[in-house]
Amino acid sequence: MTRRVRIIGAPTDYGANRRGVDMGPSAIRYAGLADELEAAGVACRDDGDLTVPRMEERVPDAEVPPAGTARFLRETREVCSALADRVADSIDAGAVPLALGGDHSIAIGSLSGSARDASVGAIWFDAHGDFNTPTTSPSGNVHGMPLAAALGVGDFTAEAYDWARALGLDPAHVALVGLRSLDDDERDAIRDSAVTAYTMSDIDQRGIAAVVDDALDVATDGTDGMHVSLDLDWLDPTVAPGVGTPVRGGVTYREAHLAMEAVARSGSLRSMELVEVNPVLDEHNETAALAVELAASAFGKRVL
Repeated sequence: MTRRVRIIGAPTDYGANRRGVDMGPSAIRYAGLADELEAAGVACRDDGDLTVPRMEERVPDAEVPPAGTARFLRETREVCSALADRVADSIDAGAVPLALGGDHSIAIGSLSGSARDASVGAIWFDAHGDFNTPTTSPSGNVHGMPLAAALGVGDFTAEAYDWARALGLDPAHVALVGLRSLDDDERDAIRDSAVTAYTMSDIDQRGIAAVVDDALDVATDGTDGMHVSLDLDWLDPTVAPGVGTPVRGGVTYREAHLAMEAVARSGSLRSMELVEVNPVLDEHNETAALAVELAASAFGKRVL
């Protein structure tokens, strides 16, 4: 075994609008994550879960943003700051951190930890752009804001969000893959930014292999490695039913595996997260099992 992985659970649903995603880390572990990674030739260590108080014990507006609305902002800051430290410590120890969500707001912590002392690229496999800010978000749910937060877009330039910005992450090294659901202001913000965005139409027209290869070039050219953020709603809901914000028309089972196999071949994976698995909405834990399969592919599992 030549590669080491540290699993870090972040069982939070502070950023989501449907309950249950906080059970995602348990569901993914139950689906055999450690065994699958070890079968892929990876030395796996599970560091357990971050301590995350239940939503019922907290107040959504205990900490308000300088402008707009961001629900459970204090709680998100606490979780993401702790996760950032765990991610950075894992990298310092020579391991690849694999964070298990929870909702996608945890990516703020993953990215800031991965980019703490390095130039990092990122590939965002997601149906959504996650490029909203507290003033553009229709819901105030932070799981729709993590990429904008990490890049310091719009409202997130404020000093109050110093904890959220990933200082070593340049938008020119960020690629979004498989977009198919954007809010109007979010769409404008993506167009005005230096990030590279590929919609499902791009995948339909060019094929998943060509799109992912281009995304890898974006994320790895001149960087110290890349962060991969895999939201399970990137896949079509017929394949991954257990997610909180499903959108029809996503990638297929084989397209998703091909993408993760390309990530493995790149040899540039620095950190990764699996997010938005919701066992309450799942069928026989199949979305969690799929998350496990895709993680194994990203870390080098092959048929031959």
